[in-house]
Amino acid sequence: MSTKPHGLGKAERLSSLTAVRRLFEDGASGFVYPFRYTILIEESTSPTVEVLFSVPKRNHKRANRRNLLRRRTKEAYRLAKEGLVAAAATRGKSIDMALVYSSKDVLPYKTIEHAVEHILQEVVERC
Repeated sequence: MSTKPHGLGKAERLSSLTAVRRLFEDGASGFVYPFRYTILIEESTSPTVEVLFSVPKRNHKRANRRNLLRRRTKEAYRLAKEGLVAAAATRGKSIDMALVYSSKDVLPYKTIEHAVEHILQEVVERC
């Protein structure tokens, strides 16, 4: 993980093309407004949590809006991830997760924060 307890370093981001493909092919998905999420939980000797953030161009044409929504999502995840990381470490699980913003509206940070917290609670319950 990253050196900062609330950081979001490169090691915590899902970037491998094969891992992303496997996540979307084999992972379980769900929906918590405004996010569609996909998770893949596996047994692992070195437990990690990797996450991917996406805001489709189809719903938000302007890059500044996509960037704003992605920043809000990353910030909400970064501040709420401690429980998920601890659960993965204690249970020996490796978790890959994708958060896809699927609303056509630009929602306030508080709404995004509550949704991300709810998703992380569901993932902890599943693993």
